[in-house]
Amino acid sequence: MTERFSDLMRRMARENKTAVASGAVILLMLLAAAFGPMMTPYGENDMDLMNRLAPPSAAHLLGTDEGGRDVLTRLLYGARISLLIGVAPALLSLAVGAALGMIAGYRGGFADTLIMRMADVTLAFPSMLLAMVLMYALGGGILNVFLTLTLVNWASVARVVRSRTLQLRDSEFVEAARISGVSGGRIVRRHILPNCLPTLLALFTLNIPATILTESGLSFLGLGVQPPFASWGLMINAGQQYLMTAPWLCFAPGLAIMMIVLAFNFLGNGLLDVLDPRRKKR
Repeated sequence: MTERFSDLMRRMARENKTAVASGAVILLMLLAAAFGPMMTPYGENDMDLMNRLAPPSAAHLLGTDEGGRDVLTRLLYGARISLLIGVAPALLSLAVGAALGMIAGYRGGFADTLIMRMADVTLAFPSMLLAMVLMYALGGGILNVFLTLTLVNWASVARVVRSRTLQLRDSEFVEAARISGVSGGRIVRRHILPNCLPTLLALFTLNIPATILTESGLSFLGLGVQPPFASWGLMINAGQQYLMTAPWLCFAPGLAIMMIVLAFNFLGNGLLDVLDPRRKKR
């Protein structure tokens, strides 16, 4: 499996330079989120009311906000929140959706019907609308954002994994393992899951930007991360009333969201092109 993954990465590096460049952008933004706040002389919530809404300068490269806080510093701290909320719920929804999808595809029958009807109900609602309803019901807070985004995104993963599991269930090596008396759980762990991993990796990279956009939308509406924490969506919400007089308040987090979403989408599409070469011919 490790060799196959390495082969996929080499093929992508050879055939899709945009995906490789997107991976480099993602790595740089992760490094900036991890180490950037340590290099800035300002704190996340350090206020300087004498320098409210100051334009970009040598002292404040991206200006200051309505409280005199350094926008670049808050952008770096916000990257931690936005990327964490983008990655962690995407990973949780991937685990939940993959587990339920493999159960539905391998066992079939009542389990398949129940899980797929639950997925249909979840997918029947627009993701942002469903996320808003759940956040209204659960209340604000980072943990509730994690739970909400996991509940919103598991169904699409479950459908894809179920389809892949149905293909693998009737394959010769699975039949041979079943005839040999191997239990269903062991077949799923040893034969079906490893063959689903490349697809899961592509789904993961494509789910992250959707999760980041949903979290940013929730924070913009005041339903996601709450002050005094900084997130990119919350920064845009706070800066919208100063859009004409201090446009840098919205421009900086908006550009960060656009860059990370495009980077993950290009990387995910690059992985899908490598996994399914027929996509290139369409």
